[in-house]
Amino acid sequence: MNYSTRQNNSVTLTGTITTSPQFSHELYGEKFFEIMLSVKRLSTASDMLPVCFSERLAPMDFFEVGKDITVYGQFRSYNKLVDDHSKLMLCVFVKEVTLANETVNPNAIELSGYICKPPVFRTTPFGREICDLLLAVNRAYNKSDYVPCIAWGRNARFVSGLPVGEAISISGRVQSRQYQKKVSETETLTKTAYEVSVSKVALGTTTKTTSELYAEALNQ
Repeated sequence: MNYSTRQNNSVTLTGTITTSPQFSHELYGEKFFEIMLSVKRLSTASDMLPVCFSERLAPMDFFEVGKDITVYGQFRSYNKLVDDHSKLMLCVFVKEVTLANETVNPNAIELSGYICKPPVFRTTPFGREICDLLLAVNRAYNKSDYVPCIAWGRNARFVSGLPVGEAISISGRVQSRQYQKKVSETETLTKTAYEVSVSKVALGTTTKTTSELYAEALNQ
């Protein structure tokens, strides 16, 4: 890692590239591309996660299907117009990439931000407690990323009582989840949601350098 700016949004993923780079957008003459990364869980399942990178990050042939890589970056959101409606899109924005580093946690995220919608607490049919929350994470140039998070058990109970505007810091992993959306009486679509599964949560925000976060990842 050769950058040391202070971060309140840090992601590390190790996985296998499953799609060829697809053009995403262009900003000030710099082109950005997106791939899908398959990141294994401790179980036999995998998370299929969108990863966005600049053409200047590495040669395009580095991102070949089947290659195992480790990416370091941020979990970002942006609005995209879909069927005349604004939709919140999420992806991992890459700042550094290497060949797969087996010494680091393959799926780790740390965020510091502010609760921007009332948390939604519920209990599954099997009695498991869950709480959904949306975290606003500040970015440079007065921008913010809006990251959906899901907490479980005692963490769910804890965050369910927090007010909008509360500053919190969380750590966990990025996950993909398929769900069914009914679009008519006869038609149902299968969609994919991306969110942070929370393993730790604390009040207040913390800001560390990426080099500090990387050193912590190496020691996990």
